Amino acid sequence: MTKTYEVGDIDIGYHPAGYRIDKTASPMNLYTKWKVTDDGRWHSPRPVDFAELPQNEWIKAERFDWSDKV
Repeated sequence: MTKTYEVGDIDIGYHPAGYRIDKTASPMNLYTKWKVTDDGRWHSPRPVDFAELPQNEWIKAERFDWSDKV
């Protein structure tokens, strides 16, 4: 089972509900909500406020490559 974290413990990570945090990214990509297809593909990101983020069940990531098409 994958270890999960509280939202405040994440610098770079994602939530299974389609949220991403990347504190190394540009301000528009800091906190984002994505649509996730049935096959797990992430697309159509939109910026969100920190208050909208789920509080727990976050998964840490090494980095996101924002230049990749998703």
